[in-house]
Amino acid sequence: MLLSCQNICKEFVTGVVLHNVSFHIEEHEKAAIVGVNGAGKTTLLRILLGELAPDEGTVTTAKGARIGYLAQDGAVSSEHTIYEELLSVKQDLVDLEGEIRRCEESMKGLEGEALEQMMKQYAAMTERFEREDGYAYKSRLIGVLKGLGFTEEDFSRSIATLSGGQKTRVALGKLLLDQPDLIVLDEPTNHLDLNSIRWLENYISGISSAVLIVSHDRYFLDRIATKIIEIEAGEATVYEGNYTAFSEKKEMLRSARLKAYLNQQQEIKHQEEVIEKLRSFNREKSIKRAESREKMLEKTERLEKPRELNAQMHLRLTPHRESGKDVLMAEDLSKAYGDHVLFDHVSFEISRGEHVAIIGDNGTGKTTLLKILNGLERPDSGDFTLGTHVEIGYYDQEHHVLHAEKTVYEEIADAYPTLTITEIRNTLAAFLFTGDDVFKRIGDLSGGERGRVSLAKLMLSDCNFLILDEPTNHLDLISKEVLESAIRSYEGTVLYVSHDRFFINRTATRILELTHERFLNYIGNYDYYLEKREDVLAAQNITESSDGKSAGKGIFPGTPAATSAASAGAGTSGAEDWKAMKEEQARKRKAENDLKKCEEEIARLEEAIASIDAKIADPANASKSVKLQELTADRESKSALLEQAMERWEVLAEQV
Repeated sequence: MLLSCQNICKEFVTGVVLHNVSFHIEEHEKAAIVGVNGAGKTTLLRILLGELAPDEGTVTTAKGARIGYLAQDGAVSSEHTIYEELLSVKQDLVDLEGEIRRCEESMKGLEGEALEQMMKQYAAMTERFEREDGYAYKSRLIGVLKGLGFTEEDFSRSIATLSGGQKTRVALGKLLLDQPDLIVLDEPTNHLDLNSIRWLENYISGISSAVLIVSHDRYFLDRIATKIIEIEAGEATVYEGNYTAFSEKKEMLRSARLKAYLNQQQEIKHQEEVIEKLRSFNREKSIKRAESREKMLEKTERLEKPRELNAQMHLRLTPHRESGKDVLMAEDLSKAYGDHVLFDHVSFEISRGEHVAIIGDNGTGKTTLLKILNGLERPDSGDFTLGTHVEIGYYDQEHHVLHAEKTVYEEIADAYPTLTITEIRNTLAAFLFTGDDVFKRIGDLSGGERGRVSLAKLMLSDCNFLILDEPTNHLDLISKEVLESAIRSYEGTVLYVSHDRFFINRTATRILELTHERFLNYIGNYDYYLEKREDVLAAQNITESSDGKSAGKGIFPGTPAATSAASAGAGTSGAEDWKAMKEEQARKRKAENDLKKCEEEIARLEEAIASIDAKIADPANASKSVKLQELTADRESKSALLEQAMERWEVLAEQV
């Protein structure tokens, strides 16, 4: 066991944050801590790292174990270059390599016993150098830098010139290269693009170090975690498996608790009714029996009602005005800043009801494209056209139109004065503002809470075309689930930029990948994109470098060939994919109709057989041999038809 915490308790002025939290981390294990914002995840990490003392409980680490930590805002401050900063992690190997080189030079002028002594020293150093993987540390260093999104041109950049996010990536690179016994990561994917996140997943999965992660990236947790530690209401529950397994087990436990609670409530109600009835008899014996039942009821340990799952909050949002079928037509859009070309002559269309995700590396121009479509930027060339009755609603996390002095309720009520109190309350409840939460001041809310208010306002607007820039940023896991539910049920059109692969997988019906200055089109969700990506790149004559970046030349989007190749995956055009999807939907509908008819036929035959059985058993028919033979023959015939119908039902059920 590498790390263990037992009965950790921590209380602040605002209340109890952690109560009897216990779990352990084994060697090589990949564990994750999850919970809503404010649940106490960061407090727990600080206690585990010795930065904060618990009120009660103990934290134990294995003797000699090294723990490395990357905070959310983890950054480096140095005058080194990026390459030099990572190389400092391997300074002992750098020094040892220097000693080996000096030893080699010294041996040239020695002989006899001095030479023999030096050769022994040389052999010991080279053996240690090889044992500590000295011959591979430079290539591993370069691999880590490229995997985290740095190019070879970046290697010589000074740390002082980097942005906060880039410095955090350097700090992450140092930690991964150092490879302590336990790596503790707080939101490690925040400053990474999709390629870098995929690289990090593979890297972490392949290292021997144990890893403890705090993250809201559910796709990342699905790929990495083997254990989930949930902090809820100050207590910790440990689930074996990844995030999906955790969600399923949590739902099973919640359902079991809810069932037990409802059963107990039903029993309590029954007992109260019996007690009331006994008292109404107004007899000594019945009153004593009522009192006895009352005492037993008082001793009953009442179960608490489980917290409602936000996934159960069904928010169906319908735009007040439906747009035309064609929502957006973009033709030959180009944008560059100086010599840096973001995209060149890209063309695409979006139809009513589509939920389209734009993905791509950082700096490829995704947000710039959204700003162009929203009229905040001008393209260098090309243009776009909105369809009939299209009204855009734009969500930019840097420009929330909220009023700090208003309450959450006032923010919605003032923006939509025609809504009733119930309608406002229901909408806010769907975005996790219940009870007195609706009377909190906007200025006192966290970033994630303000984001939820902005999204609620946007969803209530008359817009039928939502353009969202990183809508899940700063949202906790539950908030993301609420947003997913809202987007999935939204009957308008959605175009968004996101790095949240789980969110994309749950909400996108189509993906546009912005790579190598062009768009590649995938008709499906994120899993479909991963399945078809290599085929699409091959069809576009695009090769990937070792760091996952696309390179090469091919067809530009907007041309029929580009659209066909990109949508195709393995050569099938987007139109054919669409046709295949429609055919599959039609086949499923037919199978469902056939299944329904088959069930009706089975019910009719069973009813007919029951009727025949009643006639056979009728004493009036006992002496009518001819009649009985006819009934028996009819029964056998219908039984055969019933058997066939049941076999057909099994086939249809399998198809559905």
